[in-house]
Parts: sequence; C-alpha cells; structure tokens
Amino acid sequence: MGPFKDIGVEASGHVALVEIRRPPNNYFDIALIKEIASAFEALDADGDCRALVLAAQGKAFCAGADFGDGRTLDRDGRRPGEPPPGVAHLYIEGHRLFRTGKPIVAAVHGAAVGGGLGLAMVADFRVTCPEARFCANFTRLGFHPGFGLTVTLPAVIGPTKAALMFYTSRRVRGEEAHAMGLADILVPQDQVRAAALSLAAEIAENSPLGLLATRATLHGDLAERVRAATERELAEQTRLRKTDDFKEGVKAVAERRVPVFSNR
Repeated sequence: MGPFKDIGVEASGHVALVEIRRPPNNYFDIALIKEIASAFEALDADGDCRALVLAAQGKAFCAGADFGDGRTLDRDGRRPGEPPPGVAHLYIEGHRLFRTGKPIVAAVHGAAVGGGLGLAMVADFRVTCPEARFCANFTRLGFHPGFGLTVTLPAVIGPTKAALMFYTSRRVRGEEAHAMGLADILVPQDQVRAAALSLAAEIAENSPLGLLATRATLHGDLAERVRAATERELAEQTRLRKTDDFKEGVKAVAERRVPVFSNR
C-alpha cells in the first residue's frame, strides 16, 4: 500500500486508521482524494481489516478546497494547476470512496467545510465534539453543492434540514450536529479520535462476512446514486464557476465579509 504523501495508514488489530496529513486546514484536491481512495481500496482487500477510521491532523478535519482570495482564479474559476472537468476530475476519485465495502467511522475533531463535509459523509458514522463545525457553504461562494452531498446529506438528516444547510450556508456546531443526527457521538475534543477508534473496534468484533453483507444491503445503490448526482453537481459547479458571483463569493469569504452578489 502506498507510498503516500499526504495521508498515513496505521493498523491496530482489525481496525485501520487513515489520517489526513495536510495541517492545519487539510484542504483537499484530486491528489489527496486519490490517496484516500487508494488506501480504502487496499484496506477493502485486506482480510485482516474489518473497519476503517478516517481522521486528520491539524485544527480542521477538512476545510474543503482552497480557493485563496480569488485573485488567482482564471476566467473559468479554476485554481492554478487545477485540471478542467473530465476523466481526471475530483469526483471520479471521490466516487471510489463510496464503493468501499467496509464500515467507516469519521473522527471529525474540527471544521468539515464544503467538500470536507462531503468527505465526512462518506463515513457510516461521525464522531465529533462541541468545537467542530459542519458547513455546506457552497451558496455563500456563489456555487453548487458537490461531492455527492445532494444525496448523502438529505439521507442522513432529512431533505428539509439538508436544504436549510445548503440554502443558508450556516455553520452547524458540534452539539447541534449531534442533535440533528449529522453526528452520532459527541465527546470532548481530545477524545474524538479515541472514541472513533473504539466504535470501529466494537464493529470489528463482529463477523466480517456479516458486516460486509449487512452494509451492502443498507447502502444499496448508494455509490451509483452518488455517481449520478456528482455528474449534475459538476455540471452546475462548472457553469457557476464562470460567474462574477462565484468570484465575489470567494473574495468575500477570504475577506471575512458578507458577499455582495450581482446575479451575474
């Protein structure tokens, strides 16, 4: 497995820990998601592994994509070095995550923003703390939700609460996330990873064949629904990236102010 540049993989008993190592914010790109997907696929094929934990170094779980202050975006709204939509796009790598057969627990100790929230939603369960923030801030950027969130978020918290998060781009604190079912376990911040590993170990005590079969039944065609959703998400994001509103949204977030959208 590997070698990996931006993640670490450690096994203990029947549980594997996959750790994102891009502190402090753990911004993602295609390369990072590809590494996580490759690790998940290798662990899926490892008969000794029965459950996975996804965690991160630094202050954030994953603060999404780094758009900077907007000044380096080209006319299509892409960052320097970012490939155009196509066969190498981020969501093709992201879709691989949803094909994982083994249970996944996310240790969300800090912010999970935008695509970072999408990454947290790959997991079956989320362990978090009061200091964490969950945010689908796409509309605040003049953008469209992505990473399959239009499928995964409504499935977990219901369509109305998901729409509220999408439409307002509000930050949901750890306690509220737990109350609304977005997070499954709430513990002090310094206990998040240990609690996630404990849950994964409890899962891993059970029959590996039974776990795989049960999870496959519960997930059904989730991976295919995510794949179909990301096709539309990508089309809308590609269109909206070319707008003045997207550039204003990125600039406003960087400047920590309310954006002034022009509907263009």
